[in-house]
Amino acid sequence: MALDHLGSIILIGAGNMGGAMLSGWLKKGVPGASVTVIDPSPSDAMKTMMSEAGARHFASVPDGASADILFLAVKPQLMDAVLPPLKPVVGPGTAVVSVAAGKTLAYLEKHLGEAAMVRAMPNTPAMIGRGVTGAYANPKVTDAQREAVQSLLKVSGPVEWVSSEADIDAVTAVSGSGPAYVFYLVECMAEAGRKAGLPADLAMRLARETVSGAGELLHQSPDDASRLRQNVTSPNGTTAAALAVLMADDGMQPLFDKAIAAARSRAEELGA
Repeated sequence: MALDHLGSIILIGAGNMGGAMLSGWLKKGVPGASVTVIDPSPSDAMKTMMSEAGARHFASVPDGASADILFLAVKPQLMDAVLPPLKPVVGPGTAVVSVAAGKTLAYLEKHLGEAAMVRAMPNTPAMIGRGVTGAYANPKVTDAQREAVQSLLKVSGPVEWVSSEADIDAVTAVSGSGPAYVFYLVECMAEAGRKAGLPADLAMRLARETVSGAGELLHQSPDDASRLRQNVTSPNGTTAAALAVLMADDGMQPLFDKAIAAARSRAEELGA
């Protein structure tokens, strides 16, 4: 669906994620006049962007507001305060999209009433158009609404639809929180390089460029991750020696299993 034919959009929250999405929408062709942003304290840069694009901005929900798509981009902890004033905004033709981790459709319906709703979980690379989003639509979402939501979400990168709402908590654990795992990997590699005798700043540069370069190779290559790993690994070489440690029974896999389980459990707690 063309981004200039999505109808009226109300965006709640213009912080890091909401602001990144708004910027992407406007750059890709969403008319600024079709967007209303509700945020009590957007950054000066965000105010300028909204003004130049012709998007309307309010600190709170204006009287008589309505939307074809209501996009909720606020932190889960703020939802209790944010949602009640939005109930009048949700009409029979409104699709509600939430990117708040853990907040279930049942929770949203408690505050907004029954409606077409989508739970989505993007990640922070969405800020540069290289994110990935997992999404679940309830049965009230029409094909046209799903297509419209897909058009907005894919501005930030690929969209993967899941068939169960429970899967969104797993998506949150894997890709929603995933960039932090990769950033920590860089920290760990750099620290190991420092301990191996490299200057700390050089070790960090090497680790940072290695991870970002490997990510770009993975992005561009038709091969899967295991094939790319094998391509780097010569028998009995240095990479094989390191992987023998990382792939041991007590290596990275069980740690990631525990980490993903902990993140998923926390997402479930946030929805309670």
